Amino acid sequence: MRITIVSDAWMPQVNGVVRTLSTIVGLARARGHLVQTITPDLFRSVAMPNYPEIRLALTTRRRVAAAIAGHRPDAVHIATEGPLGWLARSWCIASKVPFTTSFHTRFPDYVAARTGLSPAPFWRLLERFHRPAQHILVATPRLAAELADHGLRHSRQWTRGVDGELFATGKPPHPLFAELPRPIAVHVGRVAVEKNIAAFLAADWPGSKVVVGDGPALDQLQAQFPDVHFLGSLHGEALASTYAGADISVFASRTDTFGLVIIESLACGTPVAGYPVAGPLDILGEDGCAGGAGRIGGVDADLATAMRQAVTASRGAAAMRGRAFGWDRSCDQFLAALAEVDVPMHGLAA
Repeated sequence: MRITIVSDAWMPQVNGVVRTLSTIVGLARARGHLVQTITPDLFRSVAMPNYPEIRLALTTRRRVAAAIAGHRPDAVHIATEGPLGWLARSWCIASKVPFTTSFHTRFPDYVAARTGLSPAPFWRLLERFHRPAQHILVATPRLAAELADHGLRHSRQWTRGVDGELFATGKPPHPLFAELPRPIAVHVGRVAVEKNIAAFLAADWPGSKVVVGDGPALDQLQAQFPDVHFLGSLHGEALASTYAGADISVFASRTDTFGLVIIESLACGTPVAGYPVAGPLDILGEDGCAGGAGRIGGVDADLATAMRQAVTASRGAAAMRGRAFGWDRSCDQFLAALAEVDVPMHGLAA
């Protein structure tokens, strides 16, 4: 199958959207599919305000259309609602080319967290963006139900995966952890206001707290919580070592749609604490016992309570739950959804 994926999120950004898309692209190509990516690195771009590592492409519908038409894809997938996504969507609709989309990020809630504005008008914009798609790919049934409440009832599940070789039990802990009082709680992810990290750092906890990641809120949080250990951005084995060495990891976000870091932590055998929202509920279960092998974490409206629940969880059960999420299955779902959409590219012009 010839596939075009349009995304405003791409390397060198470090986030769950980029990791998901880059992994799926690699797997699809390894299976023999011809995958074209239309991403900001192909165009002149500017930094997004407050997010300098996110580049916003400066281009035209004609250039995006020419790139798509030149590939002659059997399937067009528009992954994000940024400038490239809107340009590709506009041309597809005008040219009567069916397409799929995916819903990765609750931008309305992000904007509300940053500005105090009502998320309602931004939800209407997202509804408009996704409504013409043949399928909207979402990570969980709970997210599908949420979109249905917004009138978007044509979603398909597209789960996520974990690198089972990198994120696994038996990894040596990060060297810093040998010096820290136990129990150790770690937060992994972008250090930004919408991630709600301050709630984790303010939660009552008898041991040590560690933050892994970088972002615009880093300086403020370091000044506000001087007893917390900030390790910056880590990758590969260094990242796995922080999961493996912690007693629990904490997912403090209330606005994410899934949380790759949750299943990475579980795969390392480290239980996870979070709020009763999409992501933690889908992966950990309402009682922190999803998967049926025992407690794998804690879920509670009071984050400190969730953390105390998680520290009593079974590392073996956590690892079993984490290993249940595979990228091959994720790729199967993605390709199956695209294969159902017939793109009549013959005779179309940019």
